Amino acid sequence: MEQKSSERLVFFTDAVVAIALTLLVLPLTELVPELVAEHKPALEVVTGNWSKIFSFVLSFVVIGRFWSVHHTIFEHVRSYSTALLRTNFCWLLTIAVLPFPTELIGAYQTERFTVVFYLGTLLASSLCHTALVLIVRRDPQVRGDAEPMSDESFWSFAVSTAVFALAVVVGLIKPGFGYYVLLLLALPSTIVRRVLGRGK
Repeated sequence: MEQKSSERLVFFTDAVVAIALTLLVLPLTELVPELVAEHKPALEVVTGNWSKIFSFVLSFVVIGRFWSVHHTIFEHVRSYSTALLRTNFCWLLTIAVLPFPTELIGAYQTERFTVVFYLGTLLASSLCHTALVLIVRRDPQVRGDAEPMSDESFWSFAVSTAVFALAVVVGLIKPGFGYYVLLLLALPSTIVRRVLGRGK
């Protein structure tokens, strides 16, 4: 069976992420003509638009973090399968959509729909990461001569996905607290090391 090099898929994925990051700044650039038309000082672009700036920074950081994780997964990929390709496109969809719910956060903050929409998008992206890891672990043709992903890596992804799922549930019940659940993302690697250590 002919192997399909992962290089084109990686280049395409990086290009989509780069475009998504670039498009994030467009809502901010559109503010300048509005201020000029209203004869307001340039400083008001910042002082009067904290919510939009917050949305921009948050989207940039989150997308950058998700890309970094995706990059780590693809260090173990040498060729792609149909399952890997489709899952990767699903992940790209979550990245392309993410700026929209993030923009809503700047305007509506703790409104239930906004919180669940945003956290649900993060959950979908994390689920795609976990699915990619499963495909890489189970398909030796995808890995090729690359080093297999460890159990610790897999469970770190699984725990992170569980944290996002918990955040969605909390967001449905108490919208304002949904975001705080994400602080648990700092813990998975430590938890996984302890659990796996006890199992040995």
